[in-house]
Amino acid sequence: MAKITPFEDFSEIYDDWFEKHTDKYAAELLALKCFVPANAYGLEVGVGSGKFADPLGIKIGVEPSPKMADKARKLGIQVLSGIAEDLPIQNSTFDFVLMVTTICFVDDLKKSFQEAFRVLKKDGFILIGFIDKDSELGQVYRANKVKSHFYNIAEFFSTQEVLACLKESGFGNFETKQTIFPGKDTQRIEDGFGTGSFVVIKGFKINKASK
Repeated sequence: MAKITPFEDFSEIYDDWFEKHTDKYAAELLALKCFVPANAYGLEVGVGSGKFADPLGIKIGVEPSPKMADKARKLGIQVLSGIAEDLPIQNSTFDFVLMVTTICFVDDLKKSFQEAFRVLKKDGFILIGFIDKDSELGQVYRANKVKSHFYNIAEFFSTQEVLACLKESGFGNFETKQTIFPGKDTQRIEDGFGTGSFVVIKGFKINKASK
């Protein structure tokens, strides 16, 4: 069942975060842009209000929350109603699939990745942007999740857990970027993971997904 209640009830508060944390938002976009090629045909799953799809040039998204979808449509994004585990998309359609801060709200992580695998073209790739649960910021979010309108229903993952699930779902040849480092320049982007709070994983469609 789609976890849309907080996004329906607090859609304005969701957008306020981006206004209040412009430095973190900019850093996350920079990290994602490292992996988004020009003129590629992309889909964002969990497009929300379009805060990532729009600046990254993604014109199609899937979103279960009607209020969030309406916000994205005002930015010119075509939004399909649906969930990550059951995408309303034909097989082998997109060059890449983007999921940003989406995986902590899905009901079945592996099925979500398998669906992304299905809708990707041969040699397509997935991009996952998320807060690593083992990072400093991830630990703060986990410790205070009961106080959050959104994260109180979230399940956080470590980078290793996400990589393992992606491998089981048929992805490989991974590349990673990280940003939002404790006490450092917020615009700093580094390869790898383990010190930055926001991690981006790029994985190519290479094998048949396991059941």
